[in-house]
Amino acid sequence: MQDHNAPPLNPLPWVVWAIALPIIAMEFVVSLAGGGFVGGPEGIGWRLQAIERFAFSPDYMRYLWEIGSYAPEGMLRLVTYPFVHLSTMHAVFVVVILLALGKMIGEVFRWWAVLIVFFGSAILGALVFTLVLPGVSQPLIGGYPAVYGMIGGFTFLLWVNLAAVGANKYRAFTMIGFLLGVQLVFGLLFGGGWEWVADVAGFVTGFFLSFLVSPGGWARVMEKLRQR
Repeated sequence: MQDHNAPPLNPLPWVVWAIALPIIAMEFVVSLAGGGFVGGPEGIGWRLQAIERFAFSPDYMRYLWEIGSYAPEGMLRLVTYPFVHLSTMHAVFVVVILLALGKMIGEVFRWWAVLIVFFGSAILGALVFTLVLPGVSQPLIGGYPAVYGMIGGFTFLLWVNLAAVGANKYRAFTMIGFLLGVQLVFGLLFGGGWEWVADVAGFVTGFFLSFLVSPGGWARVMEKLRQR
C-alpha cells in the first residue's frame, strides 16, 4: 500500500546538506554576479576573486614548506578549495555526486565519519598533488578530490558487502574504473591537466579512511571476511 505521507524525495542526512549547501550557495552567488544580477560591475569578477581566495595553490604550499610556516591562510586552502568551482556545470556535477553518494554513506557512517572522509580526501588529494607533481603549478579548484573520496567510501561499503556474501569483491571498483576511463577519454579529446592525480588520491584516501571510521571499523571488516 502506498504511503501518501512519505516525503517525495528521500531525506538526506543533515551532514550531507551541511557540506552541499555552502557549495550551492557559493555557486548561486557567483553565477548571479557573473550574470550582472548582483554586485554591479564588480560582481562579474566575483568568481575569479573567490578562486584567488579559496583555491589550493601547490606553489604556495611548497613555499610554506620551504620556510617552515603553517600560515592559516595557506592551511585553510586545503579545506576551502572544494567549495569554489570554475563554472556552474562544474559545481553541478560535484553536488550531484555528493548528494547521491553522501546519502548512501551518511546512512551507514556517523556524521563525523562523513566529514572525515570528505575533508580527509580533499586534504590528502591536495598534498599528494603537490608532492607527486613538483613541477606543476596548476591550482586545485572544485570538489572532485573530496567527492572522489566519497566514491572511495561507497566502494568500501560495496567491497565489504560483496566479501560478506562470497562474491567477487573487486566488482566494487567498477564505478571508479568507469569514472577514470571517462576522465581519460575527455582528457585525450579535449585536453586536461593533472587534477586527476588529486582525484585518485582522494579516492584512495576515502577508501582506506573508511576502514577506520565506519561503524565497527577494521574489526567489523575482518569479521565479515571471516564469515565467508
